[in-house]
Amino acid sequence: MSTPAERFAASAARSPARNPQLEAFTASLEFPLDDFQEQACRAVEAGKGVLVAAPTGAGKTIVGEFAVHLALATGRKAFYTTPIKALSNQKYADLVRRHGAANVGLLTGDSSINGEAPVVVMTTEVLRNMMYAGSTTLRGLGFVVMDEVHYLADRFRGAVWEEVIIHLAEDVQVVSLSATVSNAEEFGAWLATVRGNHEVIVSEHRPVPLWQHVMVGQGVYDLFVDELAAPTTGADATRVNPELLQAIRTTEQRGRWDDSGHRGGGRGGRLPHRGRGAPRGPGGGPGGRGMARGGAGGGPAGGGRPGGGATRSEVVARLDREGLLPAITFIFSRVGCEGAVQQLLRDGVHLIPEAEGDRIRRTVEERIQGLAEEDLGVLGYWDFVEGLSRGFAAHHAGMLPTFREIVEELFTAGRIRAVFATETLALGINMPARTVVLEKLVKFNGETHADITPAEYTQLTGRAGRRGIDIEGHALVLWNRGLDPLSVAGLASTRTYPLRSSFRPTYNMAVNLVAQVGRETAREILETSFAQFQADRAVVGIARAVRRNEEGLEGYSEGMACHLGDFSEYAAIRHEIARLEKDGAKARSASRRAEAAVSLEALRIGDVIKVPSGRNAGYAVVVQPSKSYRGEAPAPTVVTEDKQLRKLTTVDVPEPVEAIAHVKVPPHFNAKSPKARRDLATSLRIAVPHDPPPKRRAESQPGEDEKVAELRRQLKAHPCHQCPDREDHARWAERWWRLKRETVGLQRKVEGRTNSVARTFDRICELLTEMGYLAEGGTAVTPQGENLRRLYTEKDLLAAECLRLGVWKRLDPAGLAAIVSVLVHEPRRDESDPSPRMPGDDVAEAVTEMNRLWSVLEDRERDLGLPLTGDPDAGMAWMMHRWASGQKLDYVLRGQDMAAGDFVRRCKQVVDLLGQISDAAPEPQLRATARKAIDAVMRGVVAADRLD
Repeated sequence: MSTPAERFAASAARSPARNPQLEAFTASLEFPLDDFQEQACRAVEAGKGVLVAAPTGAGKTIVGEFAVHLALATGRKAFYTTPIKALSNQKYADLVRRHGAANVGLLTGDSSINGEAPVVVMTTEVLRNMMYAGSTTLRGLGFVVMDEVHYLADRFRGAVWEEVIIHLAEDVQVVSLSATVSNAEEFGAWLATVRGNHEVIVSEHRPVPLWQHVMVGQGVYDLFVDELAAPTTGADATRVNPELLQAIRTTEQRGRWDDSGHRGGGRGGRLPHRGRGAPRGPGGGPGGRGMARGGAGGGPAGGGRPGGGATRSEVVARLDREGLLPAITFIFSRVGCEGAVQQLLRDGVHLIPEAEGDRIRRTVEERIQGLAEEDLGVLGYWDFVEGLSRGFAAHHAGMLPTFREIVEELFTAGRIRAVFATETLALGINMPARTVVLEKLVKFNGETHADITPAEYTQLTGRAGRRGIDIEGHALVLWNRGLDPLSVAGLASTRTYPLRSSFRPTYNMAVNLVAQVGRETAREILETSFAQFQADRAVVGIARAVRRNEEGLEGYSEGMACHLGDFSEYAAIRHEIARLEKDGAKARSASRRAEAAVSLEALRIGDVIKVPSGRNAGYAVVVQPSKSYRGEAPAPTVVTEDKQLRKLTTVDVPEPVEAIAHVKVPPHFNAKSPKARRDLATSLRIAVPHDPPPKRRAESQPGEDEKVAELRRQLKAHPCHQCPDREDHARWAERWWRLKRETVGLQRKVEGRTNSVARTFDRICELLTEMGYLAEGGTAVTPQGENLRRLYTEKDLLAAECLRLGVWKRLDPAGLAAIVSVLVHEPRRDESDPSPRMPGDDVAEAVTEMNRLWSVLEDRERDLGLPLTGDPDAGMAWMMHRWASGQKLDYVLRGQDMAAGDFVRRCKQVVDLLGQISDAAPEPQLRATARKAIDAVMRGVVAADRLD
């Protein structure tokens, strides 16, 4: 290995243009820079902003670290921003090791360490809030590194990235690090528009090549025939391994899993050896060894065998034998991740020596010293530490954050060998492995089970192959029935994906911009967003289509010309008749929907109905009648035959329904309890009739509408009605009408996209003016608006309304913590409880008033065509009240479906919002109560999850 001085000399010899800081930085590294890294760093030293788009593991963060080096060398500040707290913690630790604790700070909402240091790592939201608050910490800022900048496509939090990029001072250099996206040039062009001098550096080269495999039963096959890299665009069927296709056909024809090996890939055979002379990994196996065929498959979410395939224990054991650990197995289920650990524990799997296991156990014991002994059982600590001491662990958002961080540290250090993770791990956390295993290619996206996208596949499998350790990585997909190998090839072949803006103005953003720069300038600033930039570019293509259509309309007009008269006039009468008849059918349908709405409102607890179609089709029993909020459609809550909790609307029930039976619902029925839902579904199945209820027929409109009859008379009297070529002309006329409708629709799209962000901002300002947060004309912020400026929650305006109207004034600290949880809690699938348990009358009254305010706000938003504020959810108010009252964690979580990690994360969000309330509340008493509530929540496991 060359010395730093030799590397410095070699770098200088390569560089005709001197870059003294880059040369000094390079000399401090133990490896040479890749071309794209050197190009990006030169641009940064030349004073340019850069966008670096490269695959996972390619080393993009080196460019960010060079910006930090440059800041320290030139006496300026650098902020390193990340999308998630875990990545911030990890980057903080990396930079402390390199530059020392005195030079590096951390700000993540609940952690504040050395915040005035020259280098500060922070979540992107912290920087956004700091900018709006005009923080003095921004003085001297020279560089902002935006790690994982492609996160701006996230529909929930992505807008924050654009806010920061738009509002940063002009003299701040922005270093944006992104996964490979197909429209990097477009994104770079926008950055150049809003930030000035910018360079785009794109690298599609993976420093560690990735092999793609599919496991079918007990056989493992290469996905592609011979090449390492899949095609750059599309899936080439001719390159999919024919042995793999034959193995799948054989398995499907036999109707069972083949446990005896496959022709061409029999038991004990090996895939071709790749990467001879590979460096040996921490486990002793060669870094680039091929996987043997005829080995283990994977397990389902609960830890069994997928259709008879190998168990997870067998898969891990095989990877261990082949020298392909460490491995990350992605399971899109928290229960599945925990089940995998349980299975390996039951099967007695040990992946590390006992002495190392003992050292890990001592490390974990040191890290959890702040946790109460009585809480450890609730947190699943004993299985957690036992798995770690054997070399494996789960990793998912439901775990205690401290536990997740321990897993990340041990895996990154090579001390544990297998992790079973949800996709949360793929969000930027630096946890590369030698192998990535995908059990399924379907995941729940928050609304439905959907196939993973090429972007997600690339992100997940990108973890395979550790730079400097492995000479190749391996991605292993476990085949199951219905999985098309060509689909896998398509996912593996699509290397890039487009970056789409999720930016939209918010109430908090509006008052902050108006306060800082005035309404007109704020409007102009918002028109520079990436969202508007993309919309404007799309308008160019739409306008071109409009011009083509207008030329087509001229041709169709010629085709329908008639020598007897104006055929366009005749066609217009025919078109109007068709429209009126269609509208009549719509009116009858609307009448039936109105009747259906009335029938839903009439349902009572225990009524059994038949849902005719859709995802909720079948019998259901009402557990919560429809609530009558103003402007809210009726939506009774039901439990279905398959034990799901649903809200029914006229979309599910377009025709009137009647109760066909009645079952007794227990007085204190807990809809969140799976057992309670299961018992009620059993009663439902017993009560329903065997024959479905007869469907009521829609009544037809008696007689023909007089207007239609008059138009028919005009049609027959028109000269063109007698034309022998009438129907030929009519066909041209129909084409003209179809193209005209399409053209009008495109023209509306152009109108809708032009200045769309600014128009949304105008409507927000109109609403804020109506409600007293902006002065008349929307040009100045009122005292109420100043309070809104300090509230960054997703339900910012609802929180501001609660402060303005004194909804929370009489609450004690525990009650305030409970009520704030109503603003931050977002239940997971099937967790929403229509009648949540209330901790007391004061909280119940506040929740009722918040729901009323939300209903009024939603009406106003709907009238103005604004995005709707999500409804408040009191599902964890009882738990939060008990916790803030000093109860033990076991008591707080008893009988609840919420995982300890989720509870701690929600507590952190509550603390964050309480801090904002303590700044924004108009009454000194409420501000004091908020501070007491923070202390009451920030204890035990919640307080333990903070960096010292």
